Amino acid sequence: MLGRFISLEGGEGVGKTTNIAYIQSLLEEQNISVLLTREPGGTPLAEAMRQLLLDKNQEEITEQAELLMMFAARAQHIKHVIKPALERGVWVLCDRFTDSTYAYQGGGRAMDITTIHWLENFVQGELRPDLTLLLDAPVQVGMNRAAQRGKLDRFELEKITFFEKVRQAYLALAEQQPERIKVVDATQTLELVQASIHQSISQFYL
Repeated sequence: MLGRFISLEGGEGVGKTTNIAYIQSLLEEQNISVLLTREPGGTPLAEAMRQLLLDKNQEEITEQAELLMMFAARAQHIKHVIKPALERGVWVLCDRFTDSTYAYQGGGRAMDITTIHWLENFVQGELRPDLTLLLDAPVQVGMNRAAQRGKLDRFELEKITFFEKVRQAYLALAEQQPERIKVVDATQTLELVQASIHQSISQFYL
């Protein structure tokens, strides 16, 4: 029996860290084995790429290099972590996956969607999340929250217009794939956010 693949998506400051921990505990309460992982990252090489992508480097990273590094890290992650876990029957819970690439590189950077789609098929084959929870909040709300966390990374330093495009790209994906992507209003109280998450997750184990 293959494990399930659940991804959590959203812009900056929408509460992914808090809620991914909640999802993990929710699944473990059902005696489901869960692997918690993240993108970019998940393997030593992918984590090294994450540092390069998030740190504000002296050398400017081109948009093409950024996109290719995202998928290079993803290729390592899928082969060494995600697929083996799913084949063992473990549920994979991932903080960001390819929807982030469509949102940040496709939406925010306005890169060619057909190129991203080609890379998605090339790297992932048939692999897609069974369920994606998209935590959504107005950009300014999320950025205010992110600023309270301390030092901002290379993406968080982008202009507000960048994040508006990211949000719109996410919402467009959710509209195109409503069966997989469930939008959660992240401006609600934590209790209501988690009630919404619970409702979406429970379809897989009830």
